[in-house]
Amino acid sequence: MEDILNAIVLLSNFVIVPGLAYGAQLALGALGVTLIYAVLRFSNFAHGDLMAFGTMAVILVTWTFQSVGISAGPVPTALLALPFGILAAIGISLLFDRSVYKFYRTKKSPPVVFVIASVGVMFMLNGIVRFIIGPGDQNFSDGGRFLIKAREFKEMTGLNEGLAIKTSQGITIIVAFLVMIALFWFLQKSRTGKAMRAYSDNEDLALLSGINPDRVVLYTWIIAAALATIAGTLYGLDKSFKPFTYFQLLLPIFAAAIVGGIGNPLGAIAGGFVIAFSEVTVTYAYKKFLIYLGPEGWAPDGLVQLLSTDYKFAVSFVILVLVLLIRPTGIFKGKVI
Repeated sequence: MEDILNAIVLLSNFVIVPGLAYGAQLALGALGVTLIYAVLRFSNFAHGDLMAFGTMAVILVTWTFQSVGISAGPVPTALLALPFGILAAIGISLLFDRSVYKFYRTKKSPPVVFVIASVGVMFMLNGIVRFIIGPGDQNFSDGGRFLIKAREFKEMTGLNEGLAIKTSQGITIIVAFLVMIALFWFLQKSRTGKAMRAYSDNEDLALLSGINPDRVVLYTWIIAAALATIAGTLYGLDKSFKPFTYFQLLLPIFAAAIVGGIGNPLGAIAGGFVIAFSEVTVTYAYKKFLIYLGPEGWAPDGLVQLLSTDYKFAVSFVILVLVLLIRPTGIFKGKVI
């Protein structure tokens, strides 16, 4: 029985807890992508770099707070800086909407034109972030590092394996849960949220009903920018901040949105966790886990690892291709909000 408990703790350390945290981050990112797709009707390829821009703003404000002695105690100071990062992301999103997307919206351009324009915005954002904060890793995490330490868990339970839960992982899961609840309440109960859903379902009918399209576009960008900044900041706290990493995150984020059913917020959340756990489980080395469950003295040859962690983004790509071939509408059939 003790070996089974050790195996469960080991799996929790390296698969379950990291998968939940990573899945929450991907879900928040996919929610932003699916919101833009559902309301504005195009795939925003600049979303990953919008995450990087918002996170960069959070980092700069965090460093400023730290330099003058402002902190949040046991939790990261970045949480205090988060509203400033959200405002910066909203500002840059509205700037690009007014200077780029509005022109094509006025001309009633097809979605592919918006996609191409978003690729241009993506490179511009990437260049801005690299110019301001640099291309390397940036550390901005402070406060308590662990909610549960492995040594304390071992002493408390007497097991060989210790469970360690980082503060950033706990914050990620809690914040993501609260943000998702707030977003669904806004879309379902608020007047603006209902207008956004009506505009998404039928633009012409929504306009005839007196819904202001500019107001819908404004709130869509505000929400998408806020989700991008929160997702990017949580990812940076949990792992690290590097501009190119956020560019790479675009693939699993889009995979999550499409797997769940692009245009469906519930699907984005489900897709985020599907992609996250797929990446984590396929790249984990199961040797020690199997030793606990196997006969005494038995050990498998090799690490029992299906793929190296270097190929984790390939898992997202394979799942994305399979879903597009087998079920293009995704888990929730791509229903709009």
